[in-house]
Parts: sequence; structure tokens; C-alpha cells
Amino acid sequence: MRYQELLSIVYKRLAEEWGVSVTQAESAAYGQSVKNWPAFADSTGALQYLKRHYKLVILSNVDNDSFATSNEKLSVPFDAIYTAQDVGSYKPSDRNFDYMLDKLKTLGIEKHEILHTAESMFHDHAPANKHGLANCWIYRRYAQEGFGATMNPGEMPSYNFRFNSMADLAKAHQEALRA
Repeated sequence: MRYQELLSIVYKRLAEEWGVSVTQAESAAYGQSVKNWPAFADSTGALQYLKRHYKLVILSNVDNDSFATSNEKLSVPFDAIYTAQDVGSYKPSDRNFDYMLDKLKTLGIEKHEILHTAESMFHDHAPANKHGLANCWIYRRYAQEGFGATMNPGEMPSYNFRFNSMADLAKAHQEALRA
């Protein structure tokens, strides 16, 4: 199911659970709202900087149309984009990570060369651990409790690096180059 369709269904079910009436049009509009979601303020600059030093790859739970709109906001040419629509499943499924690793291998990128960088402990870091990937936690919620819009992963996955933003990651890279 495409992410837009999934969001529409989730919106309707949550409204029903909370006793709020919504129209099909409102549910559909929410499903299509990804195109209106802003990028994090620091992402574009950090990704543009990192692109000068590394290949950048996206493994996303959204559909191709939704990511195309997000990608326009990021203004970064990614070396590969793998969406849930391409894979046929959503993270944290092993299938998503197997798909990405297989595709990256055809591009000459081996597992030991990958730094999986993400926020979600549940959707990203737990499966990255399971697949033996080095990972970097972008802990944007560092000043807040809980896991936000993502599920509690249960046992906390390990990570190799932790930064509070993509800008902090880029800054650390700059400092490492100067050292």
C-alpha cells in the first residue's frame, strides 16, 4: 500500500477511535499531506555539504511521489533512492534493509562502507543493528522524553555516533577533517 493511502486510513481510524467525524476528502487530504511537510531546517545544508564527501542514499517509508516532493525541498542529488513503494514493505522490515544492501552492492557499495543515519530507533537503528550496519543517531528529540511519532524499540539499539541534528553531524565531519 502506498504511504499516501496508508496515512489516509490511519487518519480515518484515529478519528474514529477519538470519536471525531471526518470526511473521506479530509482523510485523503491528510494522506497527501507529505508534500506539505517541511524539511528540517538544517537538512538541506548538511546534506549538500555531506554530498561533497560521500554518496548519499535514501531508504524511506514513503512512496515515490511523496519522496519526489520532499527531495525537491532538500535540493540534493541522491545517489540512490529506495522507497517502501519500491521494496513492497515498510521499515523496520528486514526486507527493506536486504533490498537496500542488495541494490547498493550492485553500485559497488559494500556493507562496511555504509553509515546508516536516521532518527528512529524502532524503524532504523534496530534493523541497522540486526544487519550489521554502522549507524548514526540523529537525536532531534534530545530535549524531550519518549520517541515521538515512532514506536518504542523496547531494548535500545546501539549506535556508533549520535548528534542532535544533521548540522551537528556535518560540523563534526568538518572538525575531523581539520584535525
